[in-house]
Amino acid sequence: MRHGFELVAGVDEAGRGPLAGPVIAAAVILDETDRIEGLADSKKLSARRREQLAQLIRERALACSIGRADHLEIDRLNILNASLLAMQRAIGGLNVKPARVLVDGNRCPGTDYPVTAIIKGDQTEACISAASILAKVSRDREMLEMDRRYPGYGFARHKGYPTRQHVRALSEIGPCPIHRRSFMPVQRCLELDES
Repeated sequence: MRHGFELVAGVDEAGRGPLAGPVIAAAVILDETDRIEGLADSKKLSARRREQLAQLIRERALACSIGRADHLEIDRLNILNASLLAMQRAIGGLNVKPARVLVDGNRCPGTDYPVTAIIKGDQTEACISAASILAKVSRDREMLEMDRRYPGYGFARHKGYPTRQHVRALSEIGPCPIHRRSFMPVQRCLELDES
C-alpha cells in the first residue's frame, strides 16, 4: 500500500494460541491503484471468503511473502519471539522493498526498515488485513496436511487450537511430533506419561 508515495508493507501472523504446529506470518505490499474490496481482520471472515481474498491478494499485490517458525523454534524461543522471527522472515522474503512496515499488535520485529506497531491494525490498515488473511490461509492449509499426517487430533477442524476435542485427544493419545512441548496442556500430558 502507498502512504503518499511510499510503499508500505503490512505484516501479521496466525497461530500464536494453538498447542500444535507453526506460527506463520505474512508480509504484503498492496497496489493502491488496484484496490481489493472486502479486506478485513481474517478472524471476522469465513474460511471460504478468506480463500477467495487470499487468491486475489496473491494475484494483485505488488509483493507478498510468507514466513514461519515451527513448533521446535516456538519451544526454544517462546511464542512471542517465534512470532517476531516469522514476521522477520516474511519481511525478508519480499521481492519489492518497502519504505516502511506496519505490524499488527504492540511489538515490532527486527528489520532494516522503519517499522510501526499498530494495535488492531488488521482492522484499520488494508495491507495488514491482507497479511492477516494470507497468514491465516497459509497456516490453515498446513494444518489440514498435519491432520492427514497425524490423524486423531482433529487438526483439520480446530487447526491446533486448544478446543475441548483437541485437549481430550491430547490426553487420550498423547502429543504428536508437532505439539508445542512448552505449552502447559502439552506439558501436563508429558508429565502424566512420565509418572
